[in-house]
Amino acid sequence: MDDFPRSPESSAESWIQHTTDNQVAHLTLNRPEALNAITPGLRELLVLRLAQASADPEVRAVVITGAGRGFCAGADLRGGGARAGRRDGPQGGTPGPGQQDSAPGSGQQGADGERVAGGEQAVGRERIAGDVARTLRLGAQRLVAAVLDCEKPVVAAVNGVAAGLGAHLALACDLVLAAESARFIEVFVRRGLVPDAGGAYLLPRLVGPHRAKELMFFGDALTAADAERLGLVNRVVPDAELAGTAREWAGRLAEGPTRALALTKQLVNASLDSDRATAFAAEAAAQEINMTTSDAREGLESFVRRRGPKFTGR
Repeated sequence: MDDFPRSPESSAESWIQHTTDNQVAHLTLNRPEALNAITPGLRELLVLRLAQASADPEVRAVVITGAGRGFCAGADLRGGGARAGRRDGPQGGTPGPGQQDSAPGSGQQGADGERVAGGEQAVGRERIAGDVARTLRLGAQRLVAAVLDCEKPVVAAVNGVAAGLGAHLALACDLVLAAESARFIEVFVRRGLVPDAGGAYLLPRLVGPHRAKELMFFGDALTAADAERLGLVNRVVPDAELAGTAREWAGRLAEGPTRALALTKQLVNASLDSDRATAFAAEAAAQEINMTTSDAREGLESFVRRRGPKFTGR
């Protein structure tokens, strides 16, 4: 019996290509006609896939990428509603952020490739106090949290434009690979919007407050090379080598001590919001937990016996 609910839209299943190979879950956003802009249905499916990967002991790493010439152009403020045959706000009522009743892929595309806007704002019925905060909390913020909280290492393979929510989806991943053609755009200011999807949380922690403000205040497109220089990207590779490099990195992670990697991820993420005493206590607790795993015992035994470790993820 599946422990997870079915995705909210069966017609949205094709919007994410999902394969598992050598204990690596590959999640490919599959709306290339819309530069993989995220509708509510696609968002819910991606959250579901991340939760499944997190809980599945046979999955030990995750790769997120996009189909076609873009990684993700942000929240789709036009597409998705008609395809699903109903309105699909966060609670299934009026259109939620990133959705209107129109054909998929009908949103306008800007000069830099982003679709309409990178953020999420309530559209449709008259907005009342609490609508925007609720839709953000249940929508874009929940998606970014699903990446940050995934118990498996997540690799972003950014194959083109990553704007707004799409940029923050990539930056929330544990490792970021970028094709030479990739661009990162904090598009919100271009539409008169406040950054959402955790951007004001993620960016200062990656590049510091002054660089974060520069990116968010001006909304200029950042090349892959500049993103690497600023520390937003781990490595830039030729476009033709992106998929292979992502597969290689994820394969190495999948061969590693999965529980130790999960605990390491938690420690690093939490350290940015902790004082020293709290961080040291968390480190001690993580060590205590990890020393009960088979992989920890295997790592120590292989060292003593002077052989390479064979981790199983347990």
